[in-house]
Amino acid sequence: MDRVRFTLVALCILGLSGLVSPVAAQTTSLKFQASFPPSSLIFESSKLFAQRVELLSGGRLKIDMLPAGTVVGAFEVLDATSKGVIDGAHSAAAYWTGKNKTATLFGPAPGGPFGMDMLDYLGWLYEGGGMELYREFFQDVLKSNVVIIPLTPVNNQVLGWFKRPVKGWADLKGRKCRETGVTAEVFIQSGMSVVNLPGGEIVPAGERGVIDCGEWVGPAEDMKIGFHNIWKHYYMPSTHEPATVLELLINGDVWKKLPKDLQEIMHSAALEVNLRTQLMLNRANADAMRELIGKHGVKIERTPKDILIKTLEAWDKIAKAEYEKNAFFRKVYDSQKAFAGKVVPARRFVYSPYDVMADYYWPVKK
Repeated sequence: MDRVRFTLVALCILGLSGLVSPVAAQTTSLKFQASFPPSSLIFESSKLFAQRVELLSGGRLKIDMLPAGTVVGAFEVLDATSKGVIDGAHSAAAYWTGKNKTATLFGPAPGGPFGMDMLDYLGWLYEGGGMELYREFFQDVLKSNVVIIPLTPVNNQVLGWFKRPVKGWADLKGRKCRETGVTAEVFIQSGMSVVNLPGGEIVPAGERGVIDCGEWVGPAEDMKIGFHNIWKHYYMPSTHEPATVLELLINGDVWKKLPKDLQEIMHSAALEVNLRTQLMLNRANADAMRELIGKHGVKIERTPKDILIKTLEAWDKIAKAEYEKNAFFRKVYDSQKAFAGKVVPARRFVYSPYDVMADYYWPVKK
């Protein structure tokens, strides 16, 4: 009798599990588009995010991450996501400065801003109230139907690639460069002409002579898209984008339909990918610099100091004008200044000076 009872109970459990399993195994498939070319390391970060989400969700959430231009143009993904043309996107806040200049404070602001590096900026986002302002900006100011998750820090960006050597700020006058967002406005003050191009179009424009200089990200990413094939003068560092963090955009209606655990998985996957991307780019940039010099004959040169300072001065003028007329810019700017005012001076005293140790162990060869 006990054996019969056990068998009946087992059959009931199996029957119930058969009813429950289709729900538990239900898969949500989303279509995202990045603003970056398929050959770029940034797009590798886009794909890594999709892979981690699928793995961490046990296959319940799958993201088809498409490269730039597959559905819409690289600069059109915000509107496309908001309208539901695509479910989400991986892009850069710098691309939305035409909508509202506050966008530049969410990633690529010159000077950090206020001296913040990547770690400081992420600290402001997660520990200084930045995420609340980030969400408010997209949802209330831009009126976009999107959810924002920071995704992919890309390290301190370099000044860029040039056809001819650069002697200083005044020597930028008359150059025609690929620049984007507020960076373009900064360098216009030097007399430079600027062209806004997505990553995949920069080198072809240089080959045609449309531009004679340009910047993208850094050594590894720049080598991926072929800068070294057209220009040989590579200047670094820069103060125009010391703390760039890209962003994941998700359609608001799509987000609301996701179970809470899948939403949390996306947040966790993004944090993991942020760390892994930072580590990957540190190694990849070091390897790329050696290859650019040894194999491709690129001249890696120090940016003239007056360019570093003039960049900050030009940004201060732009920021002051925007601060006076844009209430939300003012709100974010004040928040960043308050956070940086605590963190940057403290780190200057606490952290070991990188240059001192680097020069001691690895002095620059004359």
